[in-house]
Amino acid sequence: MMGRSKKSATIASYDPATGEKLGEFSLNSTEEVRIAIKRAKKIQPAWASLPIKERVRRVEKIREYLVDNIDEIALTISRDNGKTRVDALVTEVLHTILSINYYCKKAPKFLKDKNLIPGSVLLANKVSKVRRVPYGVVGIISPWNYPFCIPFSEVIMALLAGNAVILKIASETQLVGHLLKEAIETAELPKGLFTHVNMPGKVAGDAFLEGGIGKLFFTGSTIVGKELMKKASETLTPVCLELGGNDPMIVCEDANLGRAAAGAVWAGLQNAGQSCGAVERIYVHKSIYEEFLEILKEKVENLRTGVGADLNTDIGAMTNTRQVKIVREHIRDALEKGARIFAQSQPPEHIEGNFLPALVLINVNNTMKIMKEETFGPVLPVMPFSSIDEAIYLANDSTMGLTASVWTRKKKLGREIAQKIEAGAVTINDHLVSHAMPETPWGGFKNSGIGRTHGQIGFDEMTQPQVIVDDLLYFTKRDIWWHPYSSELYNGIKGITSILGGALWRAGLSGITEFIKILPRMFF
Repeated sequence: MMGRSKKSATIASYDPATGEKLGEFSLNSTEEVRIAIKRAKKIQPAWASLPIKERVRRVEKIREYLVDNIDEIALTISRDNGKTRVDALVTEVLHTILSINYYCKKAPKFLKDKNLIPGSVLLANKVSKVRRVPYGVVGIISPWNYPFCIPFSEVIMALLAGNAVILKIASETQLVGHLLKEAIETAELPKGLFTHVNMPGKVAGDAFLEGGIGKLFFTGSTIVGKELMKKASETLTPVCLELGGNDPMIVCEDANLGRAAAGAVWAGLQNAGQSCGAVERIYVHKSIYEEFLEILKEKVENLRTGVGADLNTDIGAMTNTRQVKIVREHIRDALEKGARIFAQSQPPEHIEGNFLPALVLINVNNTMKIMKEETFGPVLPVMPFSSIDEAIYLANDSTMGLTASVWTRKKKLGREIAQKIEAGAVTINDHLVSHAMPETPWGGFKNSGIGRTHGQIGFDEMTQPQVIVDDLLYFTKRDIWWHPYSSELYNGIKGITSILGGALWRAGLSGITEFIKILPRMFF
């Protein structure tokens, strides 16, 4: 974090499972953010001018820090966010190492100039290439549900692409933010190229945009994302928004029910259900509905809820009380409209914290908040369907479209269903896993956001394309269509236009002849 000249306001961080105060950290002002952006703009060109191999060499140093501090990172994430240490290791620490391996290996290829094949023989003397140009200073506002891996991937891609970075971690996960800062700084970056700032989310977006960042990356709610996009439109600042999901899971009648139920439990309930791409709605073919429910019930009732630092805990605490209230409201709404609790895990004993039992709800329908909105909690509503067309309709009956999954033994059927689902990522016989696959783009349709992170498509979001066109006939006096104009020029261009437009039979020899007549004007 930036040095401070005087005492300022602070914000505390608490363990959501125990309520223990973990630390208190200074807040940055809008003016300090403006200064940081201004400083980063001065430093960034020199960083971008370094050979990509040198940028890769420095960024790779971070990997050693991650490996040497695996246990500390996992435990810090668990205490700060509430998730289990196993979740922290699998979905955050492992994810970051996979990301750094992938992007450091692929960045040279992603950033390499690409020569374009001429699109027409008429302009074949114009040789073009596309190069990727960094935005300059990239602003990243990251969420509390995956406070380490989500910003980490974006920071790494931005730096490798030649950008400077201003990062704001969620206020709920202060310890993770400082740990991430420490990890990034092992890369021996120029001072001021990467800056971690601490400020409330409600002011961070304005501070970044008014400070003059080149592009904004935001992961969070749809409401806030729309506000940021509106603010960014004032300066035409590009944005990349990942705004959550209401993700469906379709279980076909031929599915491996044991795997499907286990997948629903993991993808829907790990991290206490606080995953943008978590299973939020389950649609099961009516012929196997009862059997699936019984398997699901057994798995959910055997889940162990407790303090995440305990390695024998399956589900930890929710990160904040605000989200607990939303989940309870969605459950209340569903029960009032006829839903029923079919199964639930046992709450932890003798522990007070942001804990909710994992629930399976039945008798649900798409009019309930639990099905229509993003619940973001440990709840699995299950609903039967009669036909594949009905399942696809129900899955698409949402304003969001981040991810989805299809569970079937028939590969062709799985692909056919996947291609009809309105979501940015659809997995077959798995769910949520694509976020950990660095080669796959991450982002959604509809209100789930704009743009992509991860993979080459996500890496490209860190740069803008610039085309450079070089004329091989630079020694000529003029291009053929330049001034002065004449009837002869008109007839010559008309002739070649007709031929290129597919009317060779109509323009014929006369068209070619008229065009040849005007060729000498390029030289005289």
